[in-house]
Amino acid sequence: MATETSTWQHLAKAKLAAINGSIPEKWQLSSIPSIAEQQDVTGPFICKFLSTEEIEITETDAVDIVEKTSLGIWTAEEVTTAFCHRASLAHQLTNCLHETFFEAAIEDAKQLDAYYAQHKAPIGPLHGLPISLKDQFHVKGVETTMGYTGWINTFEGKKGTGKEKVFESEMVKELRSLGAVLYCKTAVPHSLMAGETVNNIIGYTTNPKNRNLTCGGSSGGEGALIALKGSPVGFGTDIGGSIRIPAAFNGLFGLRPSAGRMPYEGMANSMDGQNSVLSVVGPLSHSVASLRLMVKSLLSQQPWLHDPLCNELPWRQDQETQTLDLISSSKLSFGILKHDGAVTPHPPVQRALDMVVDTLQKLGHEVIEWHPPSHKRGFDIITSSWTYDGGTDIHNALGLSGEPMVSQISGMYRKRREEASASKISANNIAKREYQKEYMEYWNSTARSTSTGRPVDAIIAPLAPFAAARPDRYKYYGYSNIYNTLDYTSCVIPVTNVDKKVDMVNKSFKPVSEQDRDIQEDYDPELYHGAHVAVQLVGRRLQEEKVLALSEYVGGAIAESKDTRSSHL
Repeated sequence: MATETSTWQHLAKAKLAAINGSIPEKWQLSSIPSIAEQQDVTGPFICKFLSTEEIEITETDAVDIVEKTSLGIWTAEEVTTAFCHRASLAHQLTNCLHETFFEAAIEDAKQLDAYYAQHKAPIGPLHGLPISLKDQFHVKGVETTMGYTGWINTFEGKKGTGKEKVFESEMVKELRSLGAVLYCKTAVPHSLMAGETVNNIIGYTTNPKNRNLTCGGSSGGEGALIALKGSPVGFGTDIGGSIRIPAAFNGLFGLRPSAGRMPYEGMANSMDGQNSVLSVVGPLSHSVASLRLMVKSLLSQQPWLHDPLCNELPWRQDQETQTLDLISSSKLSFGILKHDGAVTPHPPVQRALDMVVDTLQKLGHEVIEWHPPSHKRGFDIITSSWTYDGGTDIHNALGLSGEPMVSQISGMYRKRREEASASKISANNIAKREYQKEYMEYWNSTARSTSTGRPVDAIIAPLAPFAAARPDRYKYYGYSNIYNTLDYTSCVIPVTNVDKKVDMVNKSFKPVSEQDRDIQEDYDPELYHGAHVAVQLVGRRLQEEKVLALSEYVGGAIAESKDTRSSHL
């Protein structure tokens, strides 16, 4: 029989108390407003608790922060302290943190300042930049629970190894070498297999722009923290949308690189060893420039020398230059996916797609309808890969403490299934390869439909059928996970916000299925009002340089178009 000190409830309660107790008393809020009292806790609301200097620092883009710390205008210590404070506020408002190590971070920042004082130069391209990490990254001296109560006081569920005291993920080592300051790890759903962030330790992580909605998942803590500017830039992972979903739901840019472009070595994971569709790591931030800074900086560390699955692909400046030349001297062509044949996007998502098309066409670019091979086939391939082990890994992790499974993953993992045979796994891998080939040739064939004589330069598509999901209502992942099946590079671009006066319920809507009807009925203009709305820009495999350049261009054009419309009102 389990003792009081060994029950999952006791473990979770003690861990939550430790997380909340790690916030310095001077930064603790005297009261937390209810959702009804304060739906939106971004911007002016959170800034009420910060000094003028802290606001200036934390409202500054990552690229500009590095410029100031590299010139000695700001110290790493003052920058780090400001973000530790704002991250503390963000957590109290949304439940977005799993671990804080503020004292260690400030000590690291002091060492960076001492180096700068001695050498009059930064230690690297990320000198003094605070970076947040999803709670899959191992940081020495810091626990990794990944949302499992059974992982508390262990190393990935294993007791007595002492590994957590010394082990670090490969990317963590590289970020330190580049001069970054690491200070917190962010919330995830246990198992990582959900578009919402909830676990039995911290509860539910809410969307700071509209706390009636989810912040997304599985990198949801990153999305909420960065949206509240408690971090200038952070890293998440993505096996079915887990970088792009939080980016979209929180009004951020988020990059899903192709597998093997960024180092993943040494990170915790679910179902480790499933190699049909790999999880990838990528950045989230308020600007494409910040995403580019992260990718270029990490690739400068030659991660392929330490990660056997990382491709030897340095930053290809020529590809970025070619894309910029194309933008400035030629017409671009985009494919537009408005409906994937399974689920209809909500009215604000449809409006966001129309806004992007309108903006691109006014700039003289071409947009053609995208009618690719069946997305359902790609969806079935990836979801099959998620159950190769019959749910054994997830059930074993939950079984360590006896904690219950959160409802968000129970649809797929409630019951253990029969493990897939080698033959079934091989058949699924063949189906994936054939599907990738067919999709590739369809993309090539669009050269016959464009006026440029080239295949489309990128695809514009929804990231999800909704601006953000309602709690426990993320029921369809087809718009995000299709590009994991294809291993395409994708970047989320913020577009607009839900406007209840504009984004009315479509009374003439005709569903293509019961699932389509169910998801459309979740839309409520009053409830969704103010929520962020985004799209994703998709390039071919390993086209990170091109996708970032196009995303910066398209994102900038949308922002400029909105500014122009506002000035005319």
